[in-house]
Amino acid sequence: MTHYSLNDITRPSGGFAMLAVDQREAMRLMFVAAGAKAPVADEVLTDFKVNAARILSPYASAILVDQQFCYRQIVEQQAIAKSCAMIVAADEFIPGNGIPVDSVVIDKNVDPQQVRENGGKALKLLVLWRSDEDPQERLGRVKEFNQRCHAHGLLSIIEPVVRPPRRGDKFDREQAIIDAAKELGDSGADLYKVEMPLSGRGTQAELLRASQHLNEHIHMPWVILSSGVDEKLFPRAVSVAMTAGASGFLAGRAVWSSVVGLPDTELMLRDISAPKLQRLGDIVDEMMACRR
Repeated sequence: MTHYSLNDITRPSGGFAMLAVDQREAMRLMFVAAGAKAPVADEVLTDFKVNAARILSPYASAILVDQQFCYRQIVEQQAIAKSCAMIVAADEFIPGNGIPVDSVVIDKNVDPQQVRENGGKALKLLVLWRSDEDPQERLGRVKEFNQRCHAHGLLSIIEPVVRPPRRGDKFDREQAIIDAAKELGDSGADLYKVEMPLSGRGTQAELLRASQHLNEHIHMPWVILSSGVDEKLFPRAVSVAMTAGASGFLAGRAVWSSVVGLPDTELMLRDISAPKLQRLGDIVDEMMACRR
């Protein structure tokens, strides 16, 4: 059995320019915020995701999809460009306390063997990190996830996202991102997807220092996500993070959030989102070239 390598989800430059369309209830809320009448039907999300895959995947080295709304449809419709790898989210979101994602478990309904047969190269697991929850439980879940991936020759991508503790109200987001990296940055996964320090705000020097500090604790290739970063600041965030040691991005909102809910979605994805993704890919290639 072939074991996929990170080269299978990178650009020829060796950098990652990956698109995420695996947002679930968060995307439904984005449609409501954009003026769509609630409740937003599942089909609305599925259509958007499939269109995004078809139109934007030619500009991405890989695309992250979810089983709940689009994996099956994207495979059936062959919506992903042959030049773009498929990554499947293997995380089950459990709502609670008034939020769509209060906890996360491995989604056992995602069959790694079937993902491989459908052309997938990797699985992704969201890991919610709270300072007052058991680190051994998190590490155990990541270990199990890595084993599920590697037993089928798939790559393992983990996405630690920090949250305030369940008890008390003291929360230092920046320190939490570092603490999560200390705990999970050498956990045996193939790729670490991380929140951008300072949410991409601040001076270039401040961002660089924070990103370098993060880099010290991640002992595997890493990429940044765009949630929480103003889309106008995301290109700079990619550049700064890569200067500090990152190898690219795996992002959705910075690419397509501005067209959610607009009429003529396909045209908007072509005219607005595709150029954004192309520009981000160019930044990744330029930054990788600087390393040679």
